[in-house]
Amino acid sequence: MTQINVRVDGVTYTDDVEPRTLLVHYLREQLGKVGTVIGCDTSNCGACTVHLDGAAVKSCTVLAVQADGGEVTTIEGLAPNGGLHPVQKAFHEMHGLQCGYCTPGMIMASVDLLKENPDPSDTEVREGIEGNLCRCTGYQNIVRAVQQAAGEMRGATDGSASPAEVDTAAAPHVAAQS
Repeated sequence: MTQINVRVDGVTYTDDVEPRTLLVHYLREQLGKVGTVIGCDTSNCGACTVHLDGAAVKSCTVLAVQADGGEVTTIEGLAPNGGLHPVQKAFHEMHGLQCGYCTPGMIMASVDLLKENPDPSDTEVREGIEGNLCRCTGYQNIVRAVQQAAGEMRGATDGSASPAEVDTAAAPHVAAQS
């Protein structure tokens, strides 16, 4: 066993871990951070994306011992006091999810993208999230959600989403809710 000290979502933990333990398993099994999902264990899907020392990483490719002395932010720690981060809010408002399995990783990758590029084009959003797979949405509403959040974070919008901006072809259930 190896002892690690890691700050996760603002709380410092000291734990003994097997040297081969993946960060995703440490987060889920030892800390109960089950918002970080396991999608493929091969780094192909991005569902397990978290921030390690401020950068998006796929936690199925990082050993827990590699996070020793570092700071990890999971989807649960993205917004303080139980609120929603602007990207989380935009995903909800713009119907940027269907089954929701990819959503935690997609949101974490999007937050990282917006940190680097606060005003991305459609193409830049698609390139910024290309390591994260979604099998349900067709991505159009995800792109719109990221741009909605970018505008809110820049102060360019009040954060409200117009239903006409939502791609109801990609999410037919939206039309029934209006």
